[in-house]
Amino acid sequence: MSTDGKTDGTNAFNQANDVLDGFTEAELELVEEFSRNLMQASLQSQKLVTDVISRSLDQNAPLPQTDPFHSAEEVGTVWNSILTEPELIMQAQADLFKGYLDLWTNTSRRMMGETPPEPAITPEPGDKRWRSTDWQENPVFDAMKQSYLLNQRFFMNLVSQVKGVDEKAQRKVEFLTRQITDALAPTNFAITNPDVLRETIATKGENLTRGLENLIRDLERGDGRLALTQTDMEGFRVGQDLATTPGKVVFKNDIIELIQYAPSTKTVKAKPILFFPPWINKFYILDLRAKNSMIRWLVDQGLTVFLVSWVNPGPALKDVGFEDYIEQGMMAAIDAVENVTGESAPHTVGYCVGGTLLATGLALLAARGEADKVSSATFFAAQTDFSLAGDLLLFVDDKWRREIERVMDAHDGLLDGRTMADTFNLLRSNDLVWSFVVKNYLLGRQPQAFDLLFWNADQTRMPKTLHLWYLDNMYRANRLATGELEMQGHTLDLGAVTTPVYMVATRDDHIAPHTSVYRGARCFGGPVRYMLSGSGHIAGIINHPGADKYQHWINTDLPETLDAWMAGATEHPGSWWENWRDWLYDLSGEDVPARRPGGKTRKALVDAPGEYVLVRSDRAKTGSSPENE
Repeated sequence: MSTDGKTDGTNAFNQANDVLDGFTEAELELVEEFSRNLMQASLQSQKLVTDVISRSLDQNAPLPQTDPFHSAEEVGTVWNSILTEPELIMQAQADLFKGYLDLWTNTSRRMMGETPPEPAITPEPGDKRWRSTDWQENPVFDAMKQSYLLNQRFFMNLVSQVKGVDEKAQRKVEFLTRQITDALAPTNFAITNPDVLRETIATKGENLTRGLENLIRDLERGDGRLALTQTDMEGFRVGQDLATTPGKVVFKNDIIELIQYAPSTKTVKAKPILFFPPWINKFYILDLRAKNSMIRWLVDQGLTVFLVSWVNPGPALKDVGFEDYIEQGMMAAIDAVENVTGESAPHTVGYCVGGTLLATGLALLAARGEADKVSSATFFAAQTDFSLAGDLLLFVDDKWRREIERVMDAHDGLLDGRTMADTFNLLRSNDLVWSFVVKNYLLGRQPQAFDLLFWNADQTRMPKTLHLWYLDNMYRANRLATGELEMQGHTLDLGAVTTPVYMVATRDDHIAPHTSVYRGARCFGGPVRYMLSGSGHIAGIINHPGADKYQHWINTDLPETLDAWMAGATEHPGSWWENWRDWLYDLSGEDVPARRPGGKTRKALVDAPGEYVLVRSDRAKTGSSPENE
């Protein structure tokens, strides 16, 4: 037996030599380089496996979660119901069979050189995974794409059309099924992605080696947890490349820095405007670059602009709550603006959760008889009624709340920025997760410097007390909209808020759905202008008029339903900013001499963008100011 084995090995070796003898020198060099790169990739894989094993042997290493989406019970319930509906299964199988029959027929005709027929199935509009021409022009890859889409539709139809199950459970299983099928797309695997195959041949396999190096670096950066790199985090400097509109910090406490921006006009409107951005991200999305900065644009329109920059909290602030953010954030900023300008009632703007805080603060002011402290309120993609809050509602049930609390307890009473970012990324996993998996790990490319992704990755931490209160009272109980929220001995009522409101929703928002924002708009008791913008949570808001992008819809009425509002709305091209500016002008009084930051009453502390915004969560936990850490 051993002799035969030795003979077989010798024959195989001789055959390999015969093959190589037929190669040219250039072809031999190609084979050698390809083999060398594959060997490097193999060594990188070995290092990766070794690191994983080493971490698993660490006595303090947490065990992997067997149910990371906390949905095992719901999955069992939904699939048990599916199995009791033979008609549903038969219909789904019939649709699948018909789709495959059409696909097989069409592919056979294409292979025979006939004109490509109508496909059996097409991707959803805006699905960027199939942009490569190979997915349309190459019959093999086109068939692979359509086969995947047919299977995905089969499973999604089963879980979405089953009857007699709890709506929340069904939505959770739909979300999970979408995540699983998205992960299994042929675009996410080297052997079935034509772009990766082409790159592997062109680079002789070097892309796979670079990709594994990128993967190992991201795992090391996340201390064993994958920290997916979306952009070059050394490509920009806040205050030098981003957030460069001139201004000064004119007020500071443990929660906020208040920035007043320098005027660019000789006169300004009497009423200043005060921004409350979200604290789950940093404010400079409003002042990204000069060409798309909302802050700079408003300054150029003759408005005195103030903005709250929230602290990036350390462990010392873990017990700070929502009411603290209202009093030390919103109320303190309003008082400081009056102190600087002499104007007692600024315009106010709240973006995302900053808008929810603003609405709560307005209801509190109304309850305290101080509604005249604010002239108007503008809301950007902000929810005040959470009954239709979209897929984020899937992450706030009892199981998820316990998990979030566990994570915060493990991080000194703070929700680390990556946890929140990972949640938001899952809402658009194909764009914000899998596209980067392909680029970074399969194509082996280095992330490029991109201002919007830099901001998105420059995350902030959140205090445990604040975050759990927000989840419990807004997302889970919806107490602000239902009039059940108690604060400072008052029961807050949005219907008592008669301050003029300008509410902006975005059509493709995955965080604050425009249907949810519309319900919130109808909660207020005063005049409300609802505005619908094209695009999503960021691009639909940060849409400079000079960009000439997207569109917006105007209807000054606020009927009972969003469908009725849309029926009476007029579509306009481009940005909504000018419509909003004119609305502000009507409420802003006469022109007055331009105001320098700090005025005559306050000494400027530091230049904009201040110090709080410079504290990076992906570096040391400390760095803002000692009293906060």
